[in-house]
Amino acid sequence: MKIIHISDIHLTIPGEAMGGLDPHARFARALSDICVHHVDAARVIITGDLAHWGERAAYAALRDAVADLPMPVRLMIGNHDDRATFRAVFDTHPADASGFINHAETIDGVRFIYLDTVGTRTHAGHFCAARRDWLRAELAQCQKARLFLHHNPMLVGLPAEDRIAMVAQDRAPFRALIAEHADKIGYIHFGHVHAPIHGRYAGVQFASVPSTGNQSIPDLAEAELLKGAPMAPAYFVLLIDGDDTVIHQIPFDWDGPVMTAGTGWDDWAKPAAMAE
Repeated sequence: MKIIHISDIHLTIPGEAMGGLDPHARFARALSDICVHHVDAARVIITGDLAHWGERAAYAALRDAVADLPMPVRLMIGNHDDRATFRAVFDTHPADASGFINHAETIDGVRFIYLDTVGTRTHAGHFCAARRDWLRAELAQCQKARLFLHHNPMLVGLPAEDRIAMVAQDRAPFRALIAEHADKIGYIHFGHVHAPIHGRYAGVQFASVPSTGNQSIPDLAEAELLKGAPMAPAYFVLLIDGDDTVIHQIPFDWDGPVMTAGTGWDDWAKPAAMAE
């Protein structure tokens, strides 16, 4: 099974820049690349920060951009999003009984669980008791699961980024819930940090995906300021085969030279003229 993981597209009202970039153009190039190379994907999953300022026109542009994709799209909201505006534009999008954008589906026997980690007027993640109860019920009734969310639920060792991770009062009980069901959770996937970070958390592998916009510059000492730059964007291709997962980072916007080489021993031999 092939899954496309995109995050932090930060769409604006069309024509407005975000961080010096055109987020719509970059997102469009990502979707074009997917349609050329990964039309066989089972899903495109976008883990939040869909609209940079949570504006209706930005969500309308997203709705139009994904309308004709050849595979289903699954959406989550992030800290830049506005839940009410999102639901007004995507008026048939599923939500849980409390109104959170928590939803789930089963694909090839695996429960794909999509989480809403958004708080009110904060960039940090939240996952309250009501949301944990919903997730607990989902995990209790499945044999295998894979989680997608916007915020990193764990600290990642970047002090500034960790200021806006899932908040401590929710982080501890969320971790306990994950640890309780670690034997059935194949992976945790998230965005938010605008960088590829991989590891293991509560017994479960995790991976964060870069943004289609600006990228983070990891600083393991800076405690206050987030650092970023308009470096090359990327999305992930997840190749899932039973309990095995391979993740490829796709630099869809690279327009520089591409070199090719064979895989035989002699293909990498030093040229004779240079060896003399």
